[in-house]
Amino acid sequence: MQNQTYFLNQNLALLLIITVSLIFAVIGILYSRKNQSLSNYLTAGRNVGTLSLTTSLVASALGAWILFGPASAATWGGIGSVIGYSLGTAFPMIALIFLGTKIRKIFPRGNTLTEFIHSKFGRNLFKLILVLVIFYMFIFLCAEVTAVSMLVNYISGTPLWLTATLVVVTTLIYTLYGGLRASILTDNLQFFIVLILLFICVYHLFSLNSDNISFEIVQANSGHLLSSKYIPNYTAGLTFFIAVSATNLFHQGNWQRVFAAKNNEVLKKSLWFSFIIIIPIVFFMGISGMIAVSLDSKVNPDLAFFSILLKDKTEFLSVTIIILAVSLTVSTIDTLVNAISSLVIVDGKNLYEDSKKKNFLQLSKVFVIILSVISLIIGSKGFSILYLFLLADLLCCAAVFTVFYGFYQKKFKERNAMVSILSGLFLGLLLFPSPDFSKSILVGMLLPFDLFPQIVSSSLLFWSFLSATVGPAIVIISYDSFKR
Repeated sequence: MQNQTYFLNQNLALLLIITVSLIFAVIGILYSRKNQSLSNYLTAGRNVGTLSLTTSLVASALGAWILFGPASAATWGGIGSVIGYSLGTAFPMIALIFLGTKIRKIFPRGNTLTEFIHSKFGRNLFKLILVLVIFYMFIFLCAEVTAVSMLVNYISGTPLWLTATLVVVTTLIYTLYGGLRASILTDNLQFFIVLILLFICVYHLFSLNSDNISFEIVQANSGHLLSSKYIPNYTAGLTFFIAVSATNLFHQGNWQRVFAAKNNEVLKKSLWFSFIIIIPIVFFMGISGMIAVSLDSKVNPDLAFFSILLKDKTEFLSVTIIILAVSLTVSTIDTLVNAISSLVIVDGKNLYEDSKKKNFLQLSKVFVIILSVISLIIGSKGFSILYLFLLADLLCCAAVFTVFYGFYQKKFKERNAMVSILSGLFLGLLLFPSPDFSKSILVGMLLPFDLFPQIVSSSLLFWSFLSATVGPAIVIISYDSFKR
């Protein structure tokens, strides 16, 4: 197993990690020194242009997860999961064209989505959504640290804790110092670096495996992944679309960039460009998983992309992948760190009655450091956090309709909003699968499998997310109809 995973000298891998991380840290610090203000820290002075906003949105959205998630999902969810993953990642950009311009009109000096929730619904729902958003982004942070640590370990044998520490610490240094201003600048650089490195990977993928990279290979060896009769093509596709779309709509990093745009025209153009760029990248990564499993049915789903790319064990590609992974990870971590920090700074005053006596900027940095240390520990252990990630997704799905429905309603009682969200959570958790995905609270525990059709018992994750998302909508619509 070790002979298969060590493609690069460990010292060289460490040198690459340190060099790439420090370059971004130095650039971020030097750039942010020009104008140290709270406005720059939170929203980059609300003066970000189209190019910077586009590259920052894309770089923040495409973390190290794209090297694992889409390919892994495709090995069992087929073409449907590839389409669902691609559209789910990109769709929030379209939604934010409407939601973003709306919230900018309501809160022209706003900083967070939760500000709107507090004013629209009240204190209780605000606290629920705030916890939900922070929990989701924390899980995202853990996922990124874990992903880059495991990838570097796979290529060079570098200890997980060492990679995790280097990446997290260097990112914290410039992000906590420079805020969103530093994050956007480094995102701009990371965007172009990532595009170049992805192009190199794609070129080598086709040049080294030209005879094997085709849908004909998939059709011949794993035809079910392309078949219209393969149920997971539909259930997995819809699951990923619902889950990824909902969670990204609660991503504070996206909302920071909505408020940072110079004007609405810049925001709309940037979101459209981001949508167009994201889809083919995620789609291609997903297709690579289908091809990998078609070439080797025993391939590790998480390493599907690399099983093709590194089959000849080329040192150049190993170096390229490490630089790519670190760049992707840093661009996402700096977004998450700054996003969590902004929530503490802006929304802390709504949690504490004696808010005037507290320094929320310092409090936010302490809070982020604590979360980062925890994520570092998790990342260094190599735990699989897929299950927690799915749980975080479920929470977002239960809240997504209610919160954004409120954007277009003049009167929306907090009690009704809470009832709708809790009903979605209840329904979703009843069907949410156990860690081995074999049963749920309702199916297999409270009630026997025989009472449910196979399409339900075999696709618990799908029905869980669908129930969590649709349930609140039914509750609200039913209440409105009854009131009339």
